[in-house]
Amino acid sequence: MRPVSTPLAGRPGPVGPHGRRRPEPPALVLVGHGSRDPRALATVRELLARVSGLRPGLPVHLGHIELNEPLLVDTLAALDARGTTDAVLVPLLLGRGHHVKHDIPGMAAGARLHTRVAAPLGPHPLLVDTLHTRLVEAGWPTDPTSAERRTSAVVLAAAGSRDPDNASDTDRTARLLARRLGVPVVPAYASAAAPTVESALHDLAARGRHRVAVASYFTAPGRFATQCAAHAPWLASAPLGAHPAMAHLILTRYDETLATTNDASHAA
Repeated sequence: MRPVSTPLAGRPGPVGPHGRRRPEPPALVLVGHGSRDPRALATVRELLARVSGLRPGLPVHLGHIELNEPLLVDTLAALDARGTTDAVLVPLLLGRGHHVKHDIPGMAAGARLHTRVAAPLGPHPLLVDTLHTRLVEAGWPTDPTSAERRTSAVVLAAAGSRDPDNASDTDRTARLLARRLGVPVVPAYASAAAPTVESALHDLAARGRHRVAVASYFTAPGRFATQCAAHAPWLASAPLGAHPAMAHLILTRYDETLATTNDASHAA
């Protein structure tokens, strides 16, 4: 995805040991979807704190697409008002779709400050690390026997989107997780795409896979995550949440965006 930007210069940062001002790093704005479930906002704030702890000195902020305050447009306006001139927007979303391709770039384009939009968090091996941890926490065996593997499987329960790129991203995560676990991992969706979690569970049972876990491929607790977990015939993992790997992944997307756009400007 091409970064959304406006031509504004960087703001001077703190004074260094030799009296020279260091350029302030571009602000990181974590873009959450928003949820009516209060646990979601608490999770995102905890994740934001982890990111700040990993990168002291980096300005880290939060903006939502909808449902929760602060809204992204308000966060960007506040940053502009305080003199911030450069920001990288990191979507707290797990694949490509309408929000990543249209909503966030549209909000960024309306901002006065210079903005760049990072890729969504998924697919990425750090997501697989988090999924694996959450499954083990829920009771997934760390060293299953061959007999257990033959009857086990995982349904990767995601939100769903009408955008085929979103399904492609979820499929790739499912393949990475299957390689990690050594059992089939089937993507399934809460809305807007097929198969549903119920349908995926039925198909796996017909193939003799009766020890099936539902892996919650959601960034935070909410209605869809709760509904999907309720179908689990064996165990269901918690959402990805504020796992340390998620904080590292957010910073990875931030750094990748800066490196890509800086390389492009040098080439020009």
